[in-house]
Amino acid sequence: VQLVESGGGMVQPGGSLRLSCAASGFTFSNYDMSWVRQAPGKGPEWVSSISPGRSYTYYADSVKGRFTVSADNAKNTVYLQMDRLRPEDTAVYYCGRLQRGSFYYSRTQYYEAWGQGTQVSVSS
Repeated sequence: VQLVESGGGMVQPGGSLRLSCAASGFTFSNYDMSWVRQAPGKGPEWVSSISPGRSYTYYADSVKGRFTVSADNAKNTVYLQMDRLRPEDTAVYYCGRLQRGSFYYSRTQYYEAWGQGTQVSVSS
């Protein structure tokens, strides 16, 4: 199992970034996929998840209306479109694979695999 994130960077407040997570080594379409972030000095914070059939999406209140999760099963890739970014969105963003059949999106102990992370910095 391998998850590789990309697309992070530095952006001004109000700007946008699109993160990608390329998955390999498993049947991508069978799993819920999520984005979790960790800011300096803080614990992991669940951001968003997408269901295996890619019909259902879920968001933390802190990003609802600004971030959009999507996935392309043909490309084995999950995306996170981040708009209207704020300084408090600064963090390392990780892509994770949830245990199959689990609904505990926000609990990191139920994740089986993580990517290496990509840094997002929002500053003027």
